[in-house]
Amino acid sequence: MRTLVRCITVSLLALFLQAVVPQLFAQSAGNSGTIVGTVTDASGAVIPGAIVTIENPVSGLTRTITTDATGQYQFTNVPFNPYHVQIKKDGFASQAQDVGVRSSVPVTLKVALQVGTAATTVTVTGSDLIEQDSSLHTNLDRDLFQKVPLESQSSSLSSLVTMASPGVAADSNGLFHGLGDHASNSFSVDGQPITDQQSKVFSNQIPSNSVQSIEVISGAPPAEYGDKTSLVINVTTRSGQGITKPTGSVTSSYGSFGSATTGVDLSYGQKNWGNFFEADGLNTGRFLDPPEFIVFHDKGNEENFFDRVDYQFTPKDSFHVNGNYTRSWFQTPNAFDNLNVQNVVSGGTSASPVFASVGDTDQNSKIETFNIAPTYTHLISDAALFNFGAYVRRDAYNYYPSGNPLADLGPPNLQTSSIAQNRTLTNAGFHTDISYSKGINTAKAGAVYEQTFLRENDSLGIVENTYNSPCTDLNGNPVNGFNDPSQCAGVGLAPNDGSINPGLRPFQPQLRPFDLTRGGSDYNFTGRTDVKELALYIEDQIKAGNWLFNLGIRGDLYNGLTVARQAEPRVGIAYNIKPSNTVLRVSYARTLETPFNENLVLSSNGCSNAVLSPLLLCTPGVSGTLTPGYRNEFHAGFQQAFGKFVVISGDYIWKYTHGAFDFSVLGNTPITFPIDWHNSKIPGYALRADLPNYHNVSAYVVMSSVSARFFPAQIAGAGATVGQSGFPFRIDHDERYNETTHVQYQMPWKRTPWIGFNWRYDSGLVAGSAPCFNTVDPNSICNPANGGPSITLPNGQPGINLTGLTFDQQFEAGLICDGVRATRTAGFASCDAAGLTSKLINIPAPNTEDDDKNPQRIAPRNLFDASVGEDNLFNGDRYKWSLRFTGVNIANKYALYNFLSTFSGTHYVTPRALTAELGFHF
Repeated sequence: MRTLVRCITVSLLALFLQAVVPQLFAQSAGNSGTIVGTVTDASGAVIPGAIVTIENPVSGLTRTITTDATGQYQFTNVPFNPYHVQIKKDGFASQAQDVGVRSSVPVTLKVALQVGTAATTVTVTGSDLIEQDSSLHTNLDRDLFQKVPLESQSSSLSSLVTMASPGVAADSNGLFHGLGDHASNSFSVDGQPITDQQSKVFSNQIPSNSVQSIEVISGAPPAEYGDKTSLVINVTTRSGQGITKPTGSVTSSYGSFGSATTGVDLSYGQKNWGNFFEADGLNTGRFLDPPEFIVFHDKGNEENFFDRVDYQFTPKDSFHVNGNYTRSWFQTPNAFDNLNVQNVVSGGTSASPVFASVGDTDQNSKIETFNIAPTYTHLISDAALFNFGAYVRRDAYNYYPSGNPLADLGPPNLQTSSIAQNRTLTNAGFHTDISYSKGINTAKAGAVYEQTFLRENDSLGIVENTYNSPCTDLNGNPVNGFNDPSQCAGVGLAPNDGSINPGLRPFQPQLRPFDLTRGGSDYNFTGRTDVKELALYIEDQIKAGNWLFNLGIRGDLYNGLTVARQAEPRVGIAYNIKPSNTVLRVSYARTLETPFNENLVLSSNGCSNAVLSPLLLCTPGVSGTLTPGYRNEFHAGFQQAFGKFVVISGDYIWKYTHGAFDFSVLGNTPITFPIDWHNSKIPGYALRADLPNYHNVSAYVVMSSVSARFFPAQIAGAGATVGQSGFPFRIDHDERYNETTHVQYQMPWKRTPWIGFNWRYDSGLVAGSAPCFNTVDPNSICNPANGGPSITLPNGQPGINLTGLTFDQQFEAGLICDGVRATRTAGFASCDAAGLTSKLINIPAPNTEDDDKNPQRIAPRNLFDASVGEDNLFNGDRYKWSLRFTGVNIANKYALYNFLSTFSGTHYVTPRALTAELGFHF
């Protein structure tokens, strides 16, 4: 490793000392390209003041610049895509041509205009809408996603990916599941890889106002991407380079739940330098999705600062740096079960403990995220480009329990401990690559090294008086009070040794010092490790006539709590049937699947700890340390244009993962930790259709069906959700079908607004904790062999025991027994199996539940959002005012995201939320 770093350093210094070639232009860094050129007349004389426009009709990107005194122009920070280029100048016939940007190597166009008045206009045809690529991907430019109504203000980037990309299942709190996996997504921000969780309960995201464009790769990932690759989200940030007049905006909004935002951005620069700065803030009464439709104890705020600096030292050398700081603070939303909590206030070790109100649960979190990423770029020749980037990103997560820890007591079997956490995740590394583009080849070779420093500090104290009871009654039920099993016999009770009730956890003396209801104190856990990862890759895109071949190989070396090495071939083939505007494609990828870093040490080492093992619900016999797995991924797809108006793209997906990762949750908290299953099989399809622009109407539709079939046994990690039988089950982010439609219309008259509309349909995630009656599935909670709720009622009818759910949980699930609905204060001890229904959860009919073929699911839902806005209220030229109104869930649909999910608990979708935003732009 030292030799590799030394070689890279020497190469970098040598490149800095190379001579300057004046005719070469600046270059973009990371995952964007450059289009440069010179406009001349037929004699070769340069033409200043010519207007040059590039446009992609599908993504919506349009940019226009003017040639300088030497007839030269350059577009930097151009997302990888095909583009139309049109050049106009009075007195000359305009000219148009197509160009593809698929590499950071600048694309050079030299255009000679002919004298005359005949105009050549860009006419969109079916061939212009398709892209010859072997991988399914979605391209979004800023002009589009500024107008898409988004559900989450604090995770707007995740909301945009959920709304606009096929194969994505929406979850609560801005989370999304890409192509059947939980959080197996990576962000590449101007070339910086970020593979850790990016949502508001893990880490703060880059603000969406700093984003220029997004490419979401849903197909087999190219060799340059690794670690988490179900979805690869390439983000190109905004730049001030070339913006010679200070340009920016100031916006402010106010809406439902007291949500207020303010933001400011400024772009300014010259041909060889630029700066973009953005700052914004959010304060809201509904920061997270709560377990109640009514909102309370859900306040939060967020502050973002982002700055990008671009500087071109010479025509061959440039420097770019991104800096970002975000702070968020938010409450853990309460359920009604968290109000006026009753707990032991004295006498916890006596025969008669005293119970009283200890107040409301009051848990909250703070996350601070810092990131800096400089990149140096050198143009070796007109066909080759060198990049070297470094980065440091740090997430500091703090979780604070209630002021009175006894108030953290949750419903039975949900929260038994008061928990505090202070953990940091620091990710430092570099990425370097050489890109080559000439003739039929577009190649790239590079290396990525990163080291992740994990520091975890947790404090846990038992707050449930019967969780570790020394004594039981003669029926084996735990009783309150007492300090030692020796006290039981004297008062007619039995020692809790498991002899009467094998289903009850015996008294564990190692937990007694940490039982807060009996005068104990917190148990402190400290974990730390460094995860080191090195990747080397080479890839080439070869275009031969109607054929396109993507060939690559990647090598990953992982050294964390365990060690893994793997070679990963990546192959893709596409064929363009030009007469019908059809592209057919197939692709394959082998990937190394690495464990999630969040709470990795706790999950890997906790089950070997005598105190933590029962508190983390560890499964006996499960290995603690999480080990990387591997995946084989296959895609077969197509792209089809219909005339010049519609283009459809789709893939069939099949993924097999050995060592499939998921998360489990610690009580009623946002603290989650990774777990590892034996394998998973994920088949499905993803489709996207685009209407770029037809009489001022643009639209897209994304739809998908992706199964997430996981197979026990659980092989590593804390927590447990199903049995160790080996029979498959659907994980709680499996969804049979979802679809999103977005339609946008710009009214054609002067000073008239644009209108946007979303319709999202979700068939519902798996809700495996919902009650049901009987099954032969050995995994299911409804199987009587697993102590399920199936019972026989006194009248002889088959019934379901509902005492495992509080009345409020029954209300949250929308349970109805024989036509009577549960309320927060009145529910059911049991219900006949045929009479238990719900409008929020689909409960399988008696004797039909199967965790693989017919699991409990959240009921299907249709959500509608709308927005209307005017970008130039007073028809200004230099200074403009904008006004926008947005409505999320305008039908006020009463629906769930999930119910008692092993990952995220219970959460409702956002009630109707209305927002007005006023902006000043200059």
